[in-house]
Amino acid sequence: MADVQAYSYTNSKGQTYYLHTKDVTLKNGRVQTIYFFARDIREGALEEVPAGYTVVETKRTGMPVLKKAPKKDDAVSF
Repeated sequence: MADVQAYSYTNSKGQTYYLHTKDVTLKNGRVQTIYFFARDIREGALEEVPAGYTVVETKRTGMPVLKKAPKKDDAVSF
């Protein structure tokens, strides 16, 4: 899997994490795609952040997580 160019994120502590995806089956039978960061490159590594998401770092642990990016047309109007 060394030839995969996985998206990497280096946190404020200097630790590098790689973005992955996996399809999981929920208890009700529905299949959902999850995204996660790992310290090594595994099966399911992604080359870029999915559209509509942004990477943020948790303050307590420094772990990177994906957060849905705000939509441009979500502006509040009065």
